[in-house]
Amino acid sequence: MLEMITQINNVVNGFIWGVPAMVCIIGVGLLLSFRTRFIQFRKFGYTFKTTVGRIFHKGEASDGSVTPFQAVCTALAATVGTGNIAGVAGAIALGGPGAVFWMWVSALLGMCTKFSEVTLAVHFREKNAEGDWVGGPMYYIKNGLPKNFHWLAVVFSILGILTVFGTGNATQVNTITTAIDSALLNYNLISQDSLSSFNLGLGIFIAVLVALVLLGGIKRIGRVTEKLVPFMALLYIILALGVILLNAEHVPGVFRSIFEGAFSPSAVTGGVVGSMFMSLKNGVSRGIFSNEAGLGTGSIAHAAADTKNPVQQGFFGIFEVFTDTIVICTMTALVILCSGVSVGYGAAAGAELTISGFTATYGSWVSIFTAVAMCCFAFSTIIGWGLYGTRCIEYLFGSKINKPFMVIYALVAILGATADLGLMWSIADTFNGLMVIPNLIGLFFLSGTVAKLVKEYLD
Repeated sequence: MLEMITQINNVVNGFIWGVPAMVCIIGVGLLLSFRTRFIQFRKFGYTFKTTVGRIFHKGEASDGSVTPFQAVCTALAATVGTGNIAGVAGAIALGGPGAVFWMWVSALLGMCTKFSEVTLAVHFREKNAEGDWVGGPMYYIKNGLPKNFHWLAVVFSILGILTVFGTGNATQVNTITTAIDSALLNYNLISQDSLSSFNLGLGIFIAVLVALVLLGGIKRIGRVTEKLVPFMALLYIILALGVILLNAEHVPGVFRSIFEGAFSPSAVTGGVVGSMFMSLKNGVSRGIFSNEAGLGTGSIAHAAADTKNPVQQGFFGIFEVFTDTIVICTMTALVILCSGVSVGYGAAAGAELTISGFTATYGSWVSIFTAVAMCCFAFSTIIGWGLYGTRCIEYLFGSKINKPFMVIYALVAILGATADLGLMWSIADTFNGLMVIPNLIGLFFLSGTVAKLVKEYLD
């Protein structure tokens, strides 16, 4: 049975992340870029003035909303996670260094895609029964498109509910337990025989923490993420910069391998990765897995922002993709490629490859810090995706089901801490791809609305 599920998932995954998906994702990104006159480039400086400038603006959000900074932190909490550590490592292993180049390309277009998602989410948002602002792909499909498209909102919500348990929770908790187990075993603080009991206790502890944050509502989620996200991102960037500086002599060669490998992977990987499409596929899919541009999920958090202008909040979408992929994912790639660790091209790899890049430079002691960083990344992702799942199930069944769903979602952490999740990673990747389809259709037909809102704002 398990083997049959694996085979079916591999077929579906191969189709979703094949040529059609690449054409649709890049095509819609180009369409939105053209219709907004490449706003992600021509207003790049203004983006940072608008976003970073508002980050330091102190103030309380009105009832049912969060501050713009808390909104972007909640969205970044879900995106800056194991995709930045394990996802980048997997992309390089399966697609060669050239996958990093295609990750950059997808991010440059993804900045406009996410800008559009956030703008539409704020423009078409609603107030729910509890007085909170709610929005996202399901709402801009429902409120922006004719009735014969509304089934797409239902499909997106169902896929969102199915995805959050794997992508947003179980696989993230599994990453936390793996990181902590590795650090404790390295220092002989725990025995192999007691790991199962320890992981069960750890899973219960994480479940309680998740429940406490989510049940506190959108304001508590915002308060937690605005403190956790800057800390974890800064810690990771400092550690990564140290690796790059200590291996500075390798940096020019690494960038050469990235650009050369994008178009001729076999020249860099020794023929193991010989297809340019393989490099492109892994770069684009892992880029989307990390920054979620095209998935539409990040816009759910932004819809709760205390802002009057949709386009102004949309600039946070550009900032978010730039921070997640251009900065943090690039840092991870350079850690792996500059440190001189052996990359087994053609074979699946994950966080262990990134960690080996740190330990090869600093020594085994750094495993403590990488474990802390990975725990923060994974926990923040659990919180962000918990909000996404809640909004998806609320769209289908109303806000009365929110708290029971949050409790069930929190309990899944125990499964993530104790079970083997090899297949779940793959299934989560498939559901991620399926979520792109209804969202991209909505963005395609609402591209004119985005262009109109941008023109009105800039005028």
